[in-house]
Amino acid sequence: MSEGVEWGLHCCVTLAWLGDDRPVSTARLAAFFDLPTAYLNKRLQALVRAGILASTPGARGGFRLARPPEAITLMDVVAAVEGPDEAFRCMEIRQQGAGAELPERDFRQPCGIATAMRRAELAWRRELAGQTLADILAAAPAASADRTRRWFALERTGS
Repeated sequence: MSEGVEWGLHCCVTLAWLGDDRPVSTARLAAFFDLPTAYLNKRLQALVRAGILASTPGARGGFRLARPPEAITLMDVVAAVEGPDEAFRCMEIRQQGAGAELPERDFRQPCGIATAMRRAELAWRRELAGQTLADILAAAPAASADRTRRWFALERTGS
């Protein structure tokens, strides 16, 4: 999984803590997390395309959550950033090399490795789909939300 997933999740949590009174620019989010603005913007645009964030163009534009935190799962963010493809792709290498000479009947059953990896991925996806941003917000220390709000308030006033 790329670092973009972590970035996207943290930005979503931050936007949830800030509310939707005004959009937050990529530059401000990037400064808050000390991330490269251009790369972060690509991740945020992927979240917009997935309907997780809404963007407002212009000098006072930026991002806000498009849905309430209860309606955004961790899997939604992972899929938006990483795409819907499975993490493990069986290439059937057992049929190459020494296996290339074996009869086709030896490969009728699914590969045990592919089966185990698919089961693990399904469990992982179910777990992420069962957790929302609201769950993350509820488990986060109140001091984190307060510190985030103070930082963005200071940035807003220029102090």
